Amino acid sequence: MENRLKEYRARLGINQADMGKLAGVSRQTISLIERGDYSPSVTLALKLAKICRVTVEDIFIYAEDEEDE
Repeated sequence: MENRLKEYRARLGINQADMGKLAGVSRQTISLIERGDYSPSVTLALKLAKICRVTVEDIFIYAEDEEDE
């Protein structure tokens, strides 16, 4: 899964720590999500979208692997 969280966070002008506080998670969790090393729960994805004032689909892009098709 790809994401544009870093881009939307930058638009808000906040750092990873502040985003984490708003979402109720650590700065490390935000960093892992932005790097694509962690897929957030549905609840966390919804919180992040609400913070960024966009839809979940605006931030998170799901692309199936060709092997999965």
